[in-house]
Amino acid sequence: MLTPTLTSTGNWFPILDAQQAHRDLVNAITFSNRFDFCGETHTLAPGFDWLHNPSTDEEWLILLHKFYYAAGLGRAWHDTGDIAYRDKWVELTEAWIAGTPIGFLSSDVAGRRIQNWISAWYFFAGAELPDGFRDRFFTSLTAQADWLIDNLSPARNHRTLELLALFLAGVALSQERWLTFAKHAIVENICADFHPDGVHIEQSTDYHHIVLRNALAVRRLAAMNEIALPAEFDVVIRRALDFALFVHRPDGQIPSLSDGDSGSFLDLLEQGFALYGDPRYRWVATGGTAGIAPTERLKAFPNGGYYILRSVWRDQNDSYLVFDCGPLGAGNHGHFDLLSFELYGFGRPLIVDPGRYTYDESGSTNWRAAFRGTAFHNTVLVDGRNQTRYEFHKRKFKVRGPAPEFQLLGFGTRDGYDFVSGQAASYEYDVLHQREIRMMDGGRSFVILDELRSPTHHHYEQRFHLVDPQAVRQGSSSVRALGLQLHQHNPGVDCRVDAGCISQTYGSKQPAAVAVFSQSGTNVQFETHLELMP
Repeated sequence: MLTPTLTSTGNWFPILDAQQAHRDLVNAITFSNRFDFCGETHTLAPGFDWLHNPSTDEEWLILLHKFYYAAGLGRAWHDTGDIAYRDKWVELTEAWIAGTPIGFLSSDVAGRRIQNWISAWYFFAGAELPDGFRDRFFTSLTAQADWLIDNLSPARNHRTLELLALFLAGVALSQERWLTFAKHAIVENICADFHPDGVHIEQSTDYHHIVLRNALAVRRLAAMNEIALPAEFDVVIRRALDFALFVHRPDGQIPSLSDGDSGSFLDLLEQGFALYGDPRYRWVATGGTAGIAPTERLKAFPNGGYYILRSVWRDQNDSYLVFDCGPLGAGNHGHFDLLSFELYGFGRPLIVDPGRYTYDESGSTNWRAAFRGTAFHNTVLVDGRNQTRYEFHKRKFKVRGPAPEFQLLGFGTRDGYDFVSGQAASYEYDVLHQREIRMMDGGRSFVILDELRSPTHHHYEQRFHLVDPQAVRQGSSSVRALGLQLHQHNPGVDCRVDAGCISQTYGSKQPAAVAVFSQSGTNVQFETHLELMP
């Protein structure tokens, strides 16, 4: 085991999660022993069992052990001088050391805990602490890092965050072994983590930005300490920043495509500007108050399969649409949502991707399976079935069949309108689905053209998830919603509005309305006109 250096010669900074280290959450822990994770609050009295989960959701216990709140406690103590924050940090850290095996839970949990313990130390290093606490703290921290380096995740976003933790620990604690290993391994992993077009290989907009944030932290630490990284590392980061640039909606939020939450990662674009000087990053990060606006209204990311239409680069009232015509994704975070889209206009989201809500499959409704399914997306549902076979296997639902085939048919401008067109062929039914979306009138209207061809009879549902169910009104062939009217031009199509739900953050869901246009047959067409209203 390495002997930790208590005074570091490296230059480093704390890494705080804005949500998990929020002062309100930290105050609830400090003064009431209330821990709020994943939309659930549990009161844990001093001396609680760290190995017991009071929730049915494993993610709750994972967040407890990741210790994001440790960095929040450090910042709160630094800002206020209230020793209650310091005492709570010492109490929880001492209790974890005394009651938890080093390898409890997965390696990504250890990685985040190492990051958060070091970030807490950034604030508490000058505090008056109990006798022997420093030694116990650094002995445990060193043991955790040594365990982590031997138990890294094999690939993707977990490996990236674990390597960031080792890189940060190497800099902050002057441990060359961790630093050298992490430096080489993280470059290799980041280069494998993104498609050539800059989209993360798991196809989640949220995880894309989490991995990008980790990579930028490594890049900033390297710059601060004059640690050379290969030029390829910067090339990959620049591509990932470009996807972040275009996928943010005009209101500065990202759509929650595949697993993940919505939210804003504009601070990453600000970091990108500081590192690389690209004025487009600054323009988007500042909402157009500085920098230079991008010039491309239409942007294709063909490897990731995301295609973005934007009316203009002006302000929050711009129209924006992101279309999915790409792979299911590596790992287990992809949703069954080929040819789905999200639409924004006149300052608000209009048709939204519902997000992920939860990874927990317990309870009378398997919300994990529901939110991942085709019915929870803005595409055409065939016979009520998912585009990919998704079945219960052993302990939980798993993908049990091949992903559907997809092909981009067109993307660009013609006859005075912008368009994107693609097709999907599922192995679950004998239907070829072709969809074209046209942006008309400078983004004030859109046309959705769906053609479904099959040698056999099927029931088809064209589905659109609307944000505010209270504002939705149904007509015989149309649906009126807040800021939007949908009208079905094809005769013989049934129209209804279903109750649905969407999720912006993990563990929290809100009611939504689902506009459904349906018909049955072999070869059918839908022509749906969307009129945006201020």
